[in-house]
Amino acid sequence: MRLGIIPARGGSKRIPRKNIKDFNGKPMIGWSIEAALESCSFDQVWVSTDDTEIAAVAEKFGAKVPFIRPAELADDHTGTSAVVRHAIDWALQHQLKPEFVACIYATAPLLQPLMLKEAMLQLQQDLTLDYVFSGCRFSFPIQRALYRTEQGRVQAVDPSSIPKRSQDLPETFHDAGQFYCGRTQSWLDAKPVFSPSSYLYELPQHLVQDIDTAEDWLRAELLHQLLLRQA
Repeated sequence: MRLGIIPARGGSKRIPRKNIKDFNGKPMIGWSIEAALESCSFDQVWVSTDDTEIAAVAEKFGAKVPFIRPAELADDHTGTSAVVRHAIDWALQHQLKPEFVACIYATAPLLQPLMLKEAMLQLQQDLTLDYVFSGCRFSFPIQRALYRTEQGRVQAVDPSSIPKRSQDLPETFHDAGQFYCGRTQSWLDAKPVFSPSSYLYELPQHLVQDIDTAEDWLRAELLHQLLLRQA
């Protein structure tokens, strides 16, 4: 069994009700649900939420909401892995035995179904992997990053890298925050996602955008509108 889990708590503070706020004509979470379903990579797609309004929206878009997440797993300090493990435990207690479980963020409107399909295939075909997760290349060499003091002065994080050419510095990547496909036992064992037993599925920079501020939201909508025009 392949299970897709979309965590979506109701208490977003920086952008209130972010998970169901209208984003280019649909509730934000609707785009993630549709991408998961259209990837044809999952036997079931669940939304884990503590919020009945989010649950109703999720079901409208075709996801299942088999339980309401307990309040102790819906605060500001609860990590994604704990939410995924709770959903897996619920599945096992109800005679479901998922072998592969993907965590898909509710705020990933730029996620494309093909990405999920390819990531899940990579995980299933390579038995040495615990996870396949979405990542993106840094647009600027992080080795040449700068600190800024309270007085506005600067110093290099790594002074030895400043005189080097960009092309002579190793490429670096960051978590794209869209999906994490893993083996059920890897989730249950709380194995770290960012480790040598994980594969980074690289996304192009124009399909990656954190959405934590009003400015982030606007930029994501503009990028998404370009995608819709190309479809």
